Amino acid sequence: MAWQAKSERQVSLAKTVGLGGLFVSTPEPASVGETVRLVLCVPNGDVRAVAVVRDSQPGKGMGLEFIAMGQNDRARLYQVLKRLIPEQIPSTAKMAS
Repeated sequence: MAWQAKSERQVSLAKTVGLGGLFVSTPEPASVGETVRLVLCVPNGDVRAVAVVRDSQPGKGMGLEFIAMGQNDRARLYQVLKRLIPEQIPSTAKMAS
């Protein structure tokens, strides 16, 4: 996945992904409270979102909470998560914003 905070751009590994956010593995994470723009490459297209840093661990990574995501992006993310962990994604959660 690619991300940008302030003027810094990086490509990092998303360790944990859910409908509410993700944890990004990066040695130099953004600071808590910063806004981050994301592009996640998934099999059915890119997922673009804006997130806020909720946890920052230098040398490890950062926990991000999604704060803005288009309806089509959310649908793509939902479809990927449903294929990966179908028993944990209830059908009622699929389009919750």
